[in-house]
Amino acid sequence: MASTLALTFAPALTACGTDAADAGAAPESAALGHVHGLALDAADERLYVATHHGLFTTGESGDPVRVGDRADDFMGFTVVGPKRFLASGHPAPGSGEPAHHGLIESTDAGKSWKTLSLGGEADFHALEHVHNTTYGYDSTKGMLRVSKDGKSWDDRARLQALDIAVSPNDPDTVLATTPDGIARSTDGGRTFRPGRKPAMAFLSWPAPDVLYGLDSRGGVHRSTDGGATWDKAGELPGAGSGVQALTAVDKRRVLAATADGVYESTDGAKSFAKLFDVDTGAGH
Repeated sequence: MASTLALTFAPALTACGTDAADAGAAPESAALGHVHGLALDAADERLYVATHHGLFTTGESGDPVRVGDRADDFMGFTVVGPKRFLASGHPAPGSGEPAHHGLIESTDAGKSWKTLSLGGEADFHALEHVHNTTYGYDSTKGMLRVSKDGKSWDDRARLQALDIAVSPNDPDTVLATTPDGIARSTDGGRTFRPGRKPAMAFLSWPAPDVLYGLDSRGGVHRSTDGGATWDKAGELPGAGSGVQALTAVDKRRVLAATADGVYESTDGAKSFAKLFDVDTGAGH
């Protein structure tokens, strides 16, 4: 499993690290392509999908529609409150903006964005907002960075990671998915113990006693002891095309994406239903 994950890490970490001028543009009518994040807005429970070519949500017809007029490459993405989103990534081609967004914020459910900090410097491939604190994995430095206000940052450990998760009841317990397995920190990400199997691509920690992990082959795993032990909960359909994102809304509702589609489970990842198709030609 570790070797399989190691093979998937390189493209996952670098595929969207191109300068804006080098990235391919998507037509306005493009379907979802290369999903980087999934979240529900607390204001109305609407699903938002962060992708290589913009932020999408569910339209009146039930199909995905782009939010606003920005076709940016949204990388790290998280909802921190009603209509308030945080993200990172890269601007759309031809925008003339710096290649890295740093940390950006929307207070109108993704219609408009402003830079909070690290513009032109940081590219957060994973973002978590827990305990009134933002934790971000900055791929440009290979480093965990932590901020209380979204403007000033404390640089923490350097490691090769794809995703991070923070304990809902302990701000010092941080997990990171690495090629060797799940690395654990008990000091807020200042240091990490080496990764341990099972190797996961993505993690999501919705409650103190429930932690979900998605492996590179589409297996969805569940832990009730903070990642010390794991049980396989189910299998994500379409995972042969590659896994792309995982968000557990609560103990039983799980959102996940592959290169084939966006899926939802309401039974603790035992079964999944497809919400949207993902166009494998619409992103990279």
